[in-house]
Amino acid sequence: MVSFAIPENQLKGTLPPTIGLTLPNLQEFYVGDNEFSGVIPQSFSNASRLQALGMDNNNFSGEVPASFGRLRELWWLGLSDNSLGSHLPNNLDFIAPLTNCSQMQVLGLSTNKFKGVLPNYVANLSSTLSNLYLGGNQISGNIPSALGNLANLIVLGLDLNLFVGVIPTSLGKLKKLQALHLDMNMLSGKIPTSIGNLTQLFELYLSDNKLEGSVPMKIADCHNLQTLDISNNRLTGEIPREIFLLSSLSTLFTLSHNLLTGHLPAEVGKLKNIHTIDLSENNLTGKIPETIGDCQVLEFLLLQGNSFEGTLPSTLASLKGVQYLDFSRNNLTGEIPKDLQNLHSLVYLNLSFNDLEGEVPNDGVFHNISGVSLAGNTKLCGGVPKLHLQTCSETRSKKGKTKGLKLTIIIVLVASFFLFSIGFIMLCWRRSSQRQTTVMLPKLSVLSKISYKRLFEATNGFSSSMLIGTGSFGSVYKGILDREENPIAVKVLNLKQKGAGKSFIAECNALRNVRHRNLVKILTCCSSIDYKGDEFKALVFEYMSSGSLEKWLHLASNDENYSTGLNLLQRLNIAIDVASAIHYLHDDCDQLIIHRDLKPCNVLLDNEMVAHVSDFGIARLVSNTISSMNGQTSTTGLKGTIGYAAPEYAMGGEPSREGDVYSYGILVLEMFTGKRPTDEIFEDDFNLHNFVAMALPERLVEIVDSSLLPREAEENALMRRELDARNNNNNIGGTEIEIEVGLGNQISAHLWKCLISVLEIGIACSKESPNERMKMGNVTRELQHIRNAYISIENSGQGRRTN
Repeated sequence: MVSFAIPENQLKGTLPPTIGLTLPNLQEFYVGDNEFSGVIPQSFSNASRLQALGMDNNNFSGEVPASFGRLRELWWLGLSDNSLGSHLPNNLDFIAPLTNCSQMQVLGLSTNKFKGVLPNYVANLSSTLSNLYLGGNQISGNIPSALGNLANLIVLGLDLNLFVGVIPTSLGKLKKLQALHLDMNMLSGKIPTSIGNLTQLFELYLSDNKLEGSVPMKIADCHNLQTLDISNNRLTGEIPREIFLLSSLSTLFTLSHNLLTGHLPAEVGKLKNIHTIDLSENNLTGKIPETIGDCQVLEFLLLQGNSFEGTLPSTLASLKGVQYLDFSRNNLTGEIPKDLQNLHSLVYLNLSFNDLEGEVPNDGVFHNISGVSLAGNTKLCGGVPKLHLQTCSETRSKKGKTKGLKLTIIIVLVASFFLFSIGFIMLCWRRSSQRQTTVMLPKLSVLSKISYKRLFEATNGFSSSMLIGTGSFGSVYKGILDREENPIAVKVLNLKQKGAGKSFIAECNALRNVRHRNLVKILTCCSSIDYKGDEFKALVFEYMSSGSLEKWLHLASNDENYSTGLNLLQRLNIAIDVASAIHYLHDDCDQLIIHRDLKPCNVLLDNEMVAHVSDFGIARLVSNTISSMNGQTSTTGLKGTIGYAAPEYAMGGEPSREGDVYSYGILVLEMFTGKRPTDEIFEDDFNLHNFVAMALPERLVEIVDSSLLPREAEENALMRRELDARNNNNNIGGTEIEIEVGLGNQISAHLWKCLISVLEIGIACSKESPNERMKMGNVTRELQHIRNAYISIENSGQGRRTN
């Protein structure tokens, strides 16, 4: 056999164009894992006896030679991890000649720049084809149902593309299939039950799509399944118990970031060979079953972001090899099992934001504060000093106090007579003074207060140099209470504004019980008289050192502090932060709170660029709106800002969740296009929503903020806009001169998909009809899905290779 193989030698340069003529009897040629560039020589077709051609992981570009179709003995063609297809708008036509290679078994074309619609004649490839790799490209359209005719397929990789539509039921005919990769696309609809016919399947990856419906019970018929990943979709309903009976599951079982409900069944203990279970970010309820301790080889258990309740299973201590446990953001109660400190392999334990109580162990993972998170559990005590938890002495003293319970009961009984008498006297007094108290403003109850003098000194006499913002209900100043303390933000209410006094009380009451990492936290308040003898009311908030989102989006050229701007990941994180805060106000507070004036200047950033929603000066608890405002709901400024306010508000509509969603949608569109909704180009019925909706998807590059694009795409987008201006075409229409500014070699597939998906959310939130807008809970999940997909691709390096 004539063979030429020089893999992994860091060789550079191009291949000789006459290589096939020079080696006419060549049967194997492998130069994978080098740094060769240029085009693939057409002359390979002259080596008519060629059986294996491996050129993976180089820098080859251009077309796949159509002449490869003359290599009738070729059974392996490996061209993955190159830059092939980078210069053509639709470059999958080379597949047609390859159908003549009747011996083809392995066709590797993944991680290139192929784009266009996958043609149906892909099913005409050799009947002997066993491995088909097309992942990591920019292939769009539907997945051809004809793929089900490739009966000998063992591996089908279509991941990380732009496929849309449903998963063809015909894939259920691939009875020999062992690995199916459809993840990181834009597939929708339900998971077909025909997947249950793939009884030889080892790996099933359907994550990072838009799949809906329930998890098919038929997946349990895949008796050889080792990896099941259907995370980051829109699945609903309960997890079928039958799937937990798949003893073959050993590598990964994840349904995270969906909308699943119901309990985690006791059958989870049947997964005795599983390495990772990830059911995080769903709506699962009930107790975590004790049978989880039967998963003896489990190393990663992720259940965060659900509604699990009850105590932590004591059987967790049986997981001797577990390394990573995350139960955060649930409703767990009771004490932390002390035996968890004996798990020597455990390096990370997150129990934050539950309702756990009792003493925290001192050894094992609990000794390493970087490996344990207990935030949001106010009843915990003890632990190592660096955790800064309260001591447990009070808890222990309660046991001693129970010894005097009988004495306490006797004292209470004796005192009850006197209390009854006092109560009768107080009742009479209250009746006599009822008329007087009804005209007084409600009190601030338990909120701690600060004096006017301290605030006056902290803000240098409310100096203009300390002013950081103004609004319809007052001004905000930066202040320093003490030299060693962190800065504060002092919101001084304009008491000349109608309803301001009531606004102050309403805002205090609304904020005192509101706790969310993405809401600006109220520290204290002041209700006093200033040095002029006038009434003074102010709120004191955390100071956000990085300023407002407004400045980061629009003042980058004018302020050196903001000269770097915001990158794509930062904007994604901010969008998620704001969505999480509004979702909390709408759905997770004790009472529904409508913000009413969501806009970039009301989104503040801390020193870690975490977003915090601010300005509840116009917010009201909806249940108290009518009574507290006495019909003043139409006061100027109470229903938002022009450009951000929902259209129904202009027609007298009441503040609503849907109104906040509209404002959020406009904010998202502004974040990713860099255009304000009040820019001059928007007039009459042409607004920011229409500007984006009319442009997608073909003209994405022209409307997106240029700082988010590669330089080449930015330059071409600028050229296109200049041509539009010359042709007096100010809308997002076409021009007489066509310039390729969309997908292709200017913007990678994963960046294109990320931007399109985010802008589609902005459009869906800012629809004119309130009933058609998204729910904030769904918005949060969708954005987390988009961010996770983007990060995973960037971290894998695939995103860089497709640029």
